[in-house]
Amino acid sequence: MNTTVNSEPGAEPGVEYARFDAEAQVPNFDRIAKLYRWMELFTFGPYLAQCRAAFLPELGQARRALILGDGDGRFTARLFRTNPYVQIEAVDASSAMLDALLRRSRRHTSRICACCADARDWQPAKPPYDLVVTHFFLDCLRTEECRELAARLRDEVSPHAVWIVSEFAIPKSWFGQWVARPLVWLLYWAFGLLTGLQLRSLPDYQAALRAASFTLAERRTWLCGLLTSEMWGSKT
Repeated sequence: MNTTVNSEPGAEPGVEYARFDAEAQVPNFDRIAKLYRWMELFTFGPYLAQCRAAFLPELGQARRALILGDGDGRFTARLFRTNPYVQIEAVDASSAMLDALLRRSRRHTSRICACCADARDWQPAKPPYDLVVTHFFLDCLRTEECRELAARLRDEVSPHAVWIVSEFAIPKSWFGQWVARPLVWLLYWAFGLLTGLQLRSLPDYQAALRAASFTLAERRTWLCGLLTSEMWGSKT
């Protein structure tokens, strides 16, 4: 896949990011970028934001972070505010979402490298990373794509790197069977209509991370297990 480097309209001066050629199967989140925050609040209230911020206090030692698909950039902005030393590489396939992220972090443009790219084809710009963050991003990938991404990142992280994952989950209970599973399917269906996302089920990202020698250190849940935030470590 070919790449070129362009300055994006509306981006902060001096910020450049790689533009990857679009493919038909890449969902288009540009359409919902301006409504994303309000859609989130209307459907899940504050819980998605709480999920993203679950491990934020533990990330003060990070110095080189990779954030994949942070949407409109609210987590990225909070990480900048709580960690004055971190350098962030932010990757998103949606130029509109990336523009929103850059606007939220405009005071920290000297510490951010923004790349507009499909993560399946993206190449790391500034490894090694001691922090990887994927908030509600892996659910846009198939299990095999999660495996490929995790295997690729395993070679790009430092020996004691941390990977923060926030995702939807289907707990093994009556709630999971009768509430969470239909709700997740409905969310996939709605995002399919709005963005062209073709998936209809969650990937087994945990198996993908374990196969790449990451190990689960801590897990927190909300809404009876429908939402989960996890901290994974890289084995030395």
